[in-house]
Amino acid sequence: MILPQRARGESREACCIWKLTPRHEPLAAIMRFPKLAFVFMFVGFLVVFLTYVKRHSDDSKPPASDQLPQYRMDTHKQSTSAQVVSENFQYGIMIDAGSTGTRIHIFKFQIEPNEAPKLAHETFRAIKPGLSTYADDPEKSKEGLLELLNVAKDTVPETLWSSSPLMLRATAGLRLLPGEKATILLDKVRELFSESLFLYRPDSVSIMDGTDEGMSAWITINFLLGVLHGTETATVGMLDLGGGSTQITFALQDEKTIQTLPIDYVTSFQMFNTSHALYSYSYLGLGLMSTRLAVLGGIEGQPLAGPQELISPCLAPDYSGQWEHAEVLYTVKGQKAGEPIYETCLTRVEKMIYKRVRKIEGVKDMDFYAFSYYYDRAVDLGIIDESTGGSVRVSDYIEGAKKVCNNMAAGGIKESPFLCLDLTYIAVLLQELDFPPDKELKLARQINSVETSWALGATFHCIESLRKHGTC
Repeated sequence: MILPQRARGESREACCIWKLTPRHEPLAAIMRFPKLAFVFMFVGFLVVFLTYVKRHSDDSKPPASDQLPQYRMDTHKQSTSAQVVSENFQYGIMIDAGSTGTRIHIFKFQIEPNEAPKLAHETFRAIKPGLSTYADDPEKSKEGLLELLNVAKDTVPETLWSSSPLMLRATAGLRLLPGEKATILLDKVRELFSESLFLYRPDSVSIMDGTDEGMSAWITINFLLGVLHGTETATVGMLDLGGGSTQITFALQDEKTIQTLPIDYVTSFQMFNTSHALYSYSYLGLGLMSTRLAVLGGIEGQPLAGPQELISPCLAPDYSGQWEHAEVLYTVKGQKAGEPIYETCLTRVEKMIYKRVRKIEGVKDMDFYAFSYYYDRAVDLGIIDESTGGSVRVSDYIEGAKKVCNNMAAGGIKESPFLCLDLTYIAVLLQELDFPPDKELKLARQINSVETSWALGATFHCIESLRKHGTC
């Protein structure tokens, strides 16, 4: 387009020269005409040539409509990984400081507008012993926690560390410690977390209330089953048996039942635009390990003085061994032969649990999932598969306890020396909670490859709280 303009410019110049030529010099004007013609021919040829080159070049390129998507695609690829990931994913890091071990759960949620979050992936790692073990030497707790933090750093993209909340919730192990010791331990955790480069707030590290633990586990199982998103499918109840405490949580549908329960037992909350009223209660000191110690005759946090031994009818008559609990080593022995083991052990367990558990009407009519030691002891009995879980009846624990205890009385100690005691306690506990012998329970360690613990529910709660209130 530029060259034709020049041509016109030169044409005007030529015209002006022609007009300025004196009339008495016609021969000179005639002599100049061939030169002007040559200029016009040259410019014309150049325009044609450049037009041909341009058209040939355009034919070799893809159409403009084909080029535009390619340009957009490249632009999207050049976006930083932080921009791309943060638009679709949110990470949450929860450390479960339990009584027997410390476990990290790194959750990757897929976030879509106007939809409930979806769990895209979970990374899980566990170490032993529990955090409460370091009550007398808090500095030693750092090594294990750093190991778990390195797992988080290897899992979460570095560009998202500052937007990924890091939380620790301690359960029964720290609840049972004297207040000052628990505070010092948690302060050490806060000090470590503040240097981690993850999103951290001081209130993200705390001792979890037993009721909150039950509620969070209930959220986890019902979320994984897909019944929290306004579906018509009823939610399920949750039973958890840990080392230091045990929880029962289920949704309340009957308004009359809600009004008759103590206010501390009822928890209401909203999730995914649906309100839930839950019965949730945690029995501190009725976890399997704490109960085992109580039935054996020991007292939590008070090691034996001197060479004293714990003697129990729940152990085989000829058994003698050592058992470590909460970093205290106990010497335990079975009672002398002569009395039936199961019946004597049952009496001891019933005495220990007497009036410590509240019965709730209606649980027999609900579906329940049971976790932790409920699961482990069913595996020990061989009534569920260790990797896939399954279903059991309360009567399976009852009959299993009788079989194991009687086998010990006959001189067979192929099982764990504490299996008779543990199964007897589980059978009694379930019946005290008002589950009849024919009640079926579902046992699961994982659902869709996700650990069925309270950690997922608690992480959900923390992320929502951070968004709405800026606190966890």
